[in-house]
Amino acid sequence: MTDSPTAFLTATRVSYDAIAADYAERYPDGLGDGPLERALLTAFAELVTANGPEPVADLGSGPGHVTARLHALGVPVFGVDLSPRMVALAREAHPGLRFHVGSMTALDLPSATLGGVLALYSVIHVPDEELVAVFAEFRRVLVPGGHVLLSFQVGQGERVRLTERFGHEIGLDYYWRTPERVAAGLGEAGLDPVARLVREPSPEETRPRCFILARRPAD
Repeated sequence: MTDSPTAFLTATRVSYDAIAADYAERYPDGLGDGPLERALLTAFAELVTANGPEPVADLGSGPGHVTARLHALGVPVFGVDLSPRMVALAREAHPGLRFHVGSMTALDLPSATLGGVLALYSVIHVPDEELVAVFAEFRRVLVPGGHVLLSFQVGQGERVRLTERFGHEIGLDYYWRTPERVAAGLGEAGLDPVARLVREPSPEETRPRCFILARRPAD
């Protein structure tokens, strides 16, 4: 288990570097490929562009497929991922888009410069004690009225370590949280939850999926 405030970042980076190529092959169309996910992404795009011209950061962008979906919807967007290997794959697959190595715990961005933050299944590796600070970082970089859309697998507070994936040795901690816990963390960070949706697991999944839309209050 992680034993320091930054150990989870190192473990996440090393693990995703190891599985990046297999992950990109296993999920060739990204994580926004279902009808419900597409509708939510479209709604998020409309809300962001209606609020202003500022770009969206796709945090935990992985191979970049969802970043590309937002771009196709007319949203100025760039991807940020902790894994340099994931960023390299994203740049190769989507050469016309920007992808950067970075951490959602400390974004290399000025305050109040983003119209939106997208975080699909990327806060699941953030320890409970760091979660509100991450959400506060989201709020810092958002303009007033900017939106956050995040998704995660639902649980009851379990913490699970995965030591192997796609045949690679890894060391990833996963945090399965209730929608209420995540919404409360957003509120504590100064983001107002706007909508919440829970999707039941598909035959290939083992846990429900939750999507939460939140907003930085207008000044």
